[in-house]
Amino acid sequence: MKIGIQTWGSNGDIRPLIALADGLQNAGHTVTLVVSSLDNCSYQETCDALTINYRQIPARIDFDMQNFAQRTFRMNTLQWLIALLEVSFFPYEQEIYHASKQLALDHDLVIGHHFLYPLKLAAKKQNKPHISVTFCHAAIPTQMQPPFRFPNLGRVINRWQWRLLDAAFDWILKKRLSRLWFAEGMPPFKHVFDSLLSSDLLNLVAVDGFLCPVKNDWQAVNQLCGFLNLPENAEHWQPSPALQAFLAAGEKPVYMTFGSLQQAVPEWSMELFINAARLAGCRAIIQTSSANYPADTQQGDIFFIGRHPHQPLFQYCAAVVHHGGAGTSHAATLSGCPSIVVPFMDEQLFWACQLQRSRLAPAPLPAKHATAKKLANRLKVVLYSKYADEMKSFAQYAKQSISPTQGVLNAVALIEAIVLNCVEQNEKQACDQD
Repeated sequence: MKIGIQTWGSNGDIRPLIALADGLQNAGHTVTLVVSSLDNCSYQETCDALTINYRQIPARIDFDMQNFAQRTFRMNTLQWLIALLEVSFFPYEQEIYHASKQLALDHDLVIGHHFLYPLKLAAKKQNKPHISVTFCHAAIPTQMQPPFRFPNLGRVINRWQWRLLDAAFDWILKKRLSRLWFAEGMPPFKHVFDSLLSSDLLNLVAVDGFLCPVKNDWQAVNQLCGFLNLPENAEHWQPSPALQAFLAAGEKPVYMTFGSLQQAVPEWSMELFINAARLAGCRAIIQTSSANYPADTQQGDIFFIGRHPHQPLFQYCAAVVHHGGAGTSHAATLSGCPSIVVPFMDEQLFWACQLQRSRLAPAPLPAKHATAKKLANRLKVVLYSKYADEMKSFAQYAKQSISPTQGVLNAVALIEAIVLNCVEQNEKQACDQD
């Protein structure tokens, strides 16, 4: 089967779909991956290593992440999302949609990032099956739990709270996101989330079950597959001699990163990390975002590292300080590391709370309130307090409970099953017509 995959966003939105493309190819399918990268990072080398047909469209997104972060730091999640779309998606919507139409034309099935409504539109226009992939289950309705940050008032009230959340998203997003939809002559739809964004056939939830206790109350279209983790042969990374020497010279260090977001606040994040590590009296590896701290250099008990795959190094660390992205949250958990989460927005706060609920992290420290002293206090809790051993034990239990490869295998099986069902239904309809 020929399968087209399309994604948009930063590292955490792209790497899982590379993993899925690899899994589908290993199952005998032919895959093309189209990527729109917010930070203009190319994934050509990784895809070449896995023999995945890769396209980057557009070739470049004109997005000043640092300026954007300074301008939107105090916004709520919906305000931030609209601001992001206005500068990094809508100007490229037609180019992304053209790529979507080509994917739908050339392939038997298309799979897309849950936000990529142009791909769902293209699939509908060409009558091709469309599957969506979501990396966070916070927006999937369940009667057992209210929406994130809403009070739990029981099944009936929870259901109304989900409707209220739908109404809020529709009011803010529907007009903006539906322009392309209606321009292509499509009929009116009810809600942004379930009608415009998610697949009508299968919405893969790329979250490990360890961090997702509410899956049994979802509609059938939402299927938990597990985290889509890249295979070990995708990126041939080894610690440098300098890093190996640092790791061997003392106790396990804390790793500190804000992932792609660090480009937005380079100097502030470095100052926060360095001062917190010194106040906590711990060794640290800090992913550098500043020319003042060159990669592969060391200052006392702090080692600075450039961009690299996280998981191979996390396994040598005592804890991970991060922003609460889905990918980094899973990578830390897969590596058996407790987390200290400094979230910038609600989705990251959601992951911070999931990790805290699983006893893998202390209370979140929102970025807007973060200081070196507050971060150092959380480091001390994870490393030295009476709770440290318990948290390390839970982290090791989580590591043993999660398979790094099962998510991709589950996703491939779910995709193949839904396609087989579509084929059988089409054959039945053809027989009924005869």
